[in-house]
Amino acid sequence: MTIIRIETGPRMSEAVIHGDTIYLAGQVGAPGESVTIQTKAVLAEIDALLEKTGSSREHILMATIWLADMADFAEMNAVWDAWVLPGHTPARATGEAKLASPDYKVEIIIVAAKA
Repeated sequence: MTIIRIETGPRMSEAVIHGDTIYLAGQVGAPGESVTIQTKAVLAEIDALLEKTGSSREHILMATIWLADMADFAEMNAVWDAWVLPGHTPARATGEAKLASPDYKVEIIIVAAKA
């Protein structure tokens, strides 16, 4: 089966397609911004990557969300809840982790099906 890599760099690809499954790299927003602004930026990037890979929000299978501080859970969820499509909510896990930079507050990883 063919593997297609999108926006491939020396360390990683932003997306990988294998069969009808799409794997997105962890997306982060502008460092230093609020959780709300970072989450909105991350979700906009996810929308763009899903479109590039032939998918959309309604085909998301799994979301893994990392927060630098679980105290930001409600703030992130307010943005997520406005973005996710009713009736098409994916399986999801959220945890706290030390992210690549202390300026990052949220990182989201997506697995989706092709549309």
